[in-house]
Amino acid sequence: MTRKSRRIVGATIFAVIVGLVSTACGGGSSTHESAVKWAFSLPTSWDPVTSRTGNDINTISLAYASLTRLDGEGNVEPALASTWKYNADGTAVTFTLRDALTFSDGTALDAQAVKDFFDRGKKQEDSFLRDQLAGIDNITADSTTDVTLHLTEPDYQVPYLVAGRTGAIASPTAAADPQKLSVWPVGAGPFEITDFVAEDHAYFKKNPNYWDADNIHIEHFELSVAPDPATLVAGVQSGSIDFATLPALQSKEAEAAGLTVTVKPSLAANNVSINLNKAPFDNPKVVEAFRYAFDRQVFVDVITNGLGSKTSQPFPEGYLAFNPEIEKLWNYDPDRASRLLAEAGYGPGQLSIEVTAMSTATNRAELVQSQLKKIGVESTIKVVPPGSSTWQSEVYIAKNPQLATDGTIGRESPVQNLLAVYGPAGIMNLSGPHATPEFTAALDTVRRTPLEDPEYKQRLWDAVKIGVEQSPTNYLFSNPWITVSNPKVKNLNILPSQIRWEGVTVS
Repeated sequence: MTRKSRRIVGATIFAVIVGLVSTACGGGSSTHESAVKWAFSLPTSWDPVTSRTGNDINTISLAYASLTRLDGEGNVEPALASTWKYNADGTAVTFTLRDALTFSDGTALDAQAVKDFFDRGKKQEDSFLRDQLAGIDNITADSTTDVTLHLTEPDYQVPYLVAGRTGAIASPTAAADPQKLSVWPVGAGPFEITDFVAEDHAYFKKNPNYWDADNIHIEHFELSVAPDPATLVAGVQSGSIDFATLPALQSKEAEAAGLTVTVKPSLAANNVSINLNKAPFDNPKVVEAFRYAFDRQVFVDVITNGLGSKTSQPFPEGYLAFNPEIEKLWNYDPDRASRLLAEAGYGPGQLSIEVTAMSTATNRAELVQSQLKKIGVESTIKVVPPGSSTWQSEVYIAKNPQLATDGTIGRESPVQNLLAVYGPAGIMNLSGPHATPEFTAALDTVRRTPLEDPEYKQRLWDAVKIGVEQSPTNYLFSNPWITVSNPKVKNLNILPSQIRWEGVTVS
């Protein structure tokens, strides 16, 4: 067993112990009127430094606040930091914190605490923030409230970068024991944790010291792992669940039951992720054949019930980074795919691959399997069991699959998202460390461009195109947020980048 594996196992064991202790001390399900029960998923780690996926921001942000946050249009706005300012050449940005901030353990959330967090993110052995923080040379605490990120080169994406888990500041006191922090969050977010059992649930109470506490109207919050989709609507009807993301095909069932179904734009994009380091994808002809193998409209119709849209890139149509030129590069053409496979030396039925899929997304894998069959490729499906760490360990860390059905829910910064899906250390780059110099150079150009520069959008589009072309992964469709909720939960705050709880009320 590797040291990293031992850490994962150790964290899980510790989580169970913490859950049992806190339950014995009074933690548990709440019966208060202002309680919400959310069936979703647990984060891969409660420590933002060791959290592994973009999806974690939805749950990390229960306990943590970030330096900035995004509004409903995707624009960056103040959060822990009330203001920020770049120097003349864009090589340093100073964030000014709100006065008298504290973490839930009473530790002061000052400039030194922010510096300590970013230093840990850059240096801790098992940090998953290193890639995002690579452009920061050093951090200085200039006063109690002013902290400056000194950059290796101009980077105007930083205020977006720190709007998510990369800027979700954790208590330096709690971080003295990183293993404990990974299972017991200590932040300055809207809620404080009261109970946690790994792979099952986490309970919270309102944090009165949250900087935006006046907009939090929920006193008790219960997060649990989502049940089998077939029982989800019944769970909301019975009251065991108040809010959950909903498979598109169940939306009519939920509406018929008198529940609230909400459809909102998201940054999610789903793909067939391909590993260049595994045969047969070390053959460029096979990679090219798969470009033409998938009928994207079928995925939109079957998986999203027509509510989503086709995409060949890691961004949905309508988002700033979506480059319409990419959608013209590869049309669905199974005959051409078959010819390319023949040129690669594979006749009908001579190539067989394994499709790796999450247990909650086997329908995507089955569609992939049926469409590969049409180009003469046989396949089997390997289902990765549920759990907050199993998929990450098997796919994102070990990068074992030949091909996996996967996707991104997006990142606060489009450059950050491109790094995650295509970068040499990108967690969702199944072909890692493959990334061309042209791609990384294009990202550097985007970083050096102020957001208000007229050339910004075109430079971003150029980087997206280069990223798509140099990667073997095929993006297929984007899907919106589709949620079901008890009618008592009102004023849902569903942003393209994440689900938040400011403004949400319980009648």
